Order: sequence, then structure tokens, then C-alpha cells
Amino acid sequence: MSNNTNKAAIVTGASRGIGRAIALRLARDGFDITVHYVGNEAKAQDTVAAVEALGCRAIAVQGDVAQPADVARLFDTAQDAFGRVDVVVNSAGMMPMAAISPDNLDAFDKVIATNLRGTFLVLGEAARRLQEGGRIVAISTSVIAKSFPGYGPYIASKAGAEELVRVLANEMRGRGITVNAVAPGPVGTELFFNGKTAQQIEGIAKLAPLERIGEPDEIANAVAFLTGPDGAWVNAQVLRVNGGFA
Repeated sequence: MSNNTNKAAIVTGASRGIGRAIALRLARDGFDITVHYVGNEAKAQDTVAAVEALGCRAIAVQGDVAQPADVARLFDTAQDAFGRVDVVVNSAGMMPMAAISPDNLDAFDKVIATNLRGTFLVLGEAARRLQEGGRIVAISTSVIAKSFPGYGPYIASKAGAEELVRVLANEMRGRGITVNAVAPGPVGTELFFNGKTAQQIEGIAKLAPLERIGEPDEIANAVAFLTGPDGAWVNAQVLRVNGGFA
């Protein structure tokens, strides 16, 4: 059972999809989990219950990663609950489809706020709070290499996030904290399936040499590697987990 010697992790966007899978995998590795969510409290509580069923403690904290006060409260609540924060995984994100056009500036602003400003705030707060041996992981995307039409705002936000990871790794010099990103290819989540036809999904699956859509657990396994003992010498890297998609 969980006890006060457990390490503790914050996973943003952990109510469903890749974030939920990461939360559960880290719980299997013995971490107490702070489940961050934006709006779906019921799903977040489901993740909490699933973590507790694995023998670890968990809490759910609502907030907007684009708002400094919400991010600070997230970390405060996690530290109050578990006495420490050892790992931070920023998985919160959004993926609206929008062509590069002045008509889509609102969509651009929203995705930049969540995916890029949110990464800046979560990583910055993690840098302020983590101690020697801490691990920071941001979730990016392998679609950066494809430049598909309609993905401009999303790709711009994630490309920026990857560069923040590399810079922060250098800013952590001398503190023993690693900072990395995991860039999934197409993964079978609600975010991915939304708005796509069966034919589109099949076509995307064929793009990778492995000719399938990834599973959330496969992304979570990569995060577990980076946050576990085997990943201690990996730093300032983007790990593309995509079946050869890009």
C-alpha cells in the first residue's frame, strides 16, 4: 500500500486519453498521483479511483494550465497532499483543426494558450519546485514532421513546446533534474478520433511502417522510462514514439 515514502507525480490532462494512461502507469511504478483536469470532474475522479485501486494515493485538481494562479494552486495542492513533487508530466493539450488564415485567429490563440503558454507555465513551476533527481516530461507530437494542412496552430504550439524543453534542460544545469519530451504519433484517443471518418483513420494508420494506430499505454511506457531509473541519463531529448510515422 501507499505510504509517505512514495514518490509523487503531477500529470496534467490526466482525466482521459494519454494523460490517464500516464497516471496509471506511474501509479504502477509506485507514484502517488495528482490528477489535473480542465472540465470533466467525473472522468478525473475515475482516474483517481483507478490509481487508488493500484495501491497508491491520488487527488484530482481542476485548473487551466494557461492561468498562472491555477498552475501554482495545482502544485501547492499536490505538495500539501503528498509532501513532495518528484515528477511532472504536462499532457494537457488541445488540437483544433484550423487553416492558416486570419479568420482562424481565435483558434490559433486558444491552442497557443493551452499548448504553449500552458507548457511554459507548467514547466516553469516544475523548475521552481522540483528537487535533485526530479523529472519533467512534456507531451509533444510527431505530426510536427508531417506539416499536414489544417494542423498549423497545433504544430506551432508543439514545436514551441519542444524548444522550451531543450532550453529548460540547460537552465536546470547542476540541479540533477532531467527535462524531456515524448512526441506520440497517431494514438487511439478521443482527441485523435474526434472529427475523423473511418477511412481517414485507416489512411493515417497506414502512414507508419507498423501500419497501426498507437495505444495510450505505449506512450505511457515511454514516459515511465524517462521518469524511472533507466532514463536517468536521457536529458533535453524528444522521444518520438510513433511506429515510424515520422
